[in-house]
Amino acid sequence: MDQAERLRNLVKSNSHSQKPLARVITVTSGKGGVGKSNTSINLAIQLRKSGKRVIILDADFGLANIEIMFGAVPQNNLGDLLYRGYSLQDVITWGPMDIGLISGGAGITELSNLTVDNLRTIVQSLSQLDEIADIVIVDTGAGISDAVMEFLVAGGEVFLVTTPEPTSIMDSYSLLKSLSRHPKYAEDETKIKLIANKVHSPGDGDVLYEKLSTVSGKYLGLSLEYLGEVPEDTQLTRAVMQQKPVSIAFPRAISSQAYERIAAKLTEKPAANVGRKGMASFFSSLLRLKK
Repeated sequence: MDQAERLRNLVKSNSHSQKPLARVITVTSGKGGVGKSNTSINLAIQLRKSGKRVIILDADFGLANIEIMFGAVPQNNLGDLLYRGYSLQDVITWGPMDIGLISGGAGITELSNLTVDNLRTIVQSLSQLDEIADIVIVDTGAGISDAVMEFLVAGGEVFLVTTPEPTSIMDSYSLLKSLSRHPKYAEDETKIKLIANKVHSPGDGDVLYEKLSTVSGKYLGLSLEYLGEVPEDTQLTRAVMQQKPVSIAFPRAISSQAYERIAAKLTEKPAANVGRKGMASFFSSLLRLKK
């Protein structure tokens, strides 16, 4: 019995409690600098304001965008949970509004080396996230690296952040192309949703969505959903300079209100099964993809 089969069995046995599973949302972008991490943390804040318990898993290795806006540097990461006997609470850094942050560190990239005891640890520990979080936001790296693709295929909901810039649109299309050609991608198991960021005029996001949705449907056979647009906002820029999320620094800013509308859209009619995989199942999918 290989590692993936062992993990699937552990996940199955752990799911017999019938407890609610966390909604797993994976946030990504075709290139850096489009506001992906800003989107992750501001959506987390707006979802928290609506009463949801939120944890962010920072899988954007090598960068510290989420940490900077949190105003705290995690002392431990997922690798400490797997290999050093730390508890789940030890690797969660609690930030503004009691939003949790877990740094992926090397814990994710070393999944292929897990022992049976490691598998048991990750299932038992990460299944606890389903008890303390309603929503887990996975902030991936930008681009089309193998690591990013694995996160997208493992997730039930993919939020693609793009801007009206031609290079951003092309890079987003390249990401969608890579995703559609991934051997483990299944359209019926993954919903791709677009967020148009840094738009200059109302309605620009609709135009952007129509362009990307049309070419993706025609040439890739992918269907996209539209979540909404976030306008270019000087107050958001000011908040970034202050190392704070705009939704906290300037809650009535036009960008804060845009994130609020998107969060409301996410919670008003949540699909029963979309993204409801739970974190143990999410990591089971990641491990299976490495085989």
